[in-house]
Amino acid sequence: MQNPKFQVFRSTSNREYYYRLKARNGENILSGEGYTTKQSCLNGIESVKTNSQYDYRYEDKTSVNGQHYFNLKASNYEIIGTSEMYTTASARDNGKAAVKRDAPRAEIEDLT
Repeated sequence: MQNPKFQVFRSTSNREYYYRLKARNGENILSGEGYTTKQSCLNGIESVKTNSQYDYRYEDKTSVNGQHYFNLKASNYEIIGTSEMYTTASARDNGKAAVKRDAPRAEIEDLT
């Protein structure tokens, strides 16, 4: 078991910065969009830490193939994170609970 953490990394294809939140079990539970600067990516992480505490900021979704996922939105209703795909709504709800529990205290690991 490891500590939850945000990992910041840079894509080799488009050179943008991304984050992913890894749960205590090492699984990815939330990923962010691409950012042109590292500081913008870090600001996105701070927004996740804040907004993850509000249930109404989570939006439950179902993909075209029936898999379940969620988006986390900021106060301006912009999507700041998207979960991994889950086979059941219950598993998706567990993912939301993990983000709510882990995001505020997760350390940042810079992989750039």
